[in-house]
Amino acid sequence: MRTDKTLAVKMRRQGKSYSEIHGALRIPKATLSDWFGNANWSRDIRKKLTTAADIVSTERIRKLDQIRGEHLKKVYKEARREARKEFVELKYNPLFIAGLMLYWGEGDKRTRGQVRLCNTDPELVRLFVLFLKKVCQIPVEKIKGSVLIYPDLDADECTDYWSAKSGIPRNNFQKCVTIQGRHKKRKLSHGVGNAMVLSTYFKEKVLEWLRLLPRELMGKKYYASI
Repeated sequence: MRTDKTLAVKMRRQGKSYSEIHGALRIPKATLSDWFGNANWSRDIRKKLTTAADIVSTERIRKLDQIRGEHLKKVYKEARREARKEFVELKYNPLFIAGLMLYWGEGDKRTRGQVRLCNTDPELVRLFVLFLKKVCQIPVEKIKGSVLIYPDLDADECTDYWSAKSGIPRNNFQKCVTIQGRHKKRKLSHGVGNAMVLSTYFKEKVLEWLRLLPRELMGKKYYASI
């Protein structure tokens, strides 16, 4: 038996992987596979190595997820801190109050990373978009639009309508979503308009504002300061 094969067998029986043997003896992995691939004892070692690798990989993923989780906690904390600071300056702004009240009643408060409001009233959606632009200082290119339509409505016509009414540029609109109801036709001539900003940081700020505003409006101090 060639000397390097004797050493390779010894290393393999010690539980070394093909990569480790190749690194030490420079024997091609294809040659190692020819030597050990059909040996039952080598297969057992491969299973043990695979199991160990899976455990290490799982632990690494867990640690990475923990790091991401800790990072997100810091991001959310900073967003809430910033929201509280801005709230002091904005709480008497009528557009700020109007926008938050609209979102409180009509907005998506469950989906993470998305500030989205949908309604059939174009003036309501337009006011919310104005809140995003003027109060929240969201760049117009970051404000997206979409339309829910029924099968009997024209997608392009509805998108043009909601773009004109909401103030969201036509290019910022996503493809229309067709919904099926009990009836194929509806009286909603232009569907349901959606305005949204995709941002986890901004969503956390909006939720913090929603926690602060009701308490502020129901307190006597607020009105004494006006």
